[in-house]
Amino acid sequence: MQIALDLLAWMPMLAPTGTAGLWEPRRLRLRLFSAAGQFVTTGRRPILRLARHWPWTRHITAALERLALLPNPG
Repeated sequence: MQIALDLLAWMPMLAPTGTAGLWEPRRLRLRLFSAAGQFVTTGRRPILRLARHWPWTRHITAALERLALLPNPG
């Protein structure tokens, strides 16, 4: 439970840009966390495939790209 609360607290500050960064936790859950996706492993690399017709797919991919640019704390 605590991890989910931490995720909701830190995600708006780190990942989404523009108006998506101002979304409330309820809207984040509705738009980002309920997106239909599929994990695929190709060449030992995990890939997340998201539905193209989902209206907020570009927000999710932009947020994941931005998180990938953060330095590794470990």
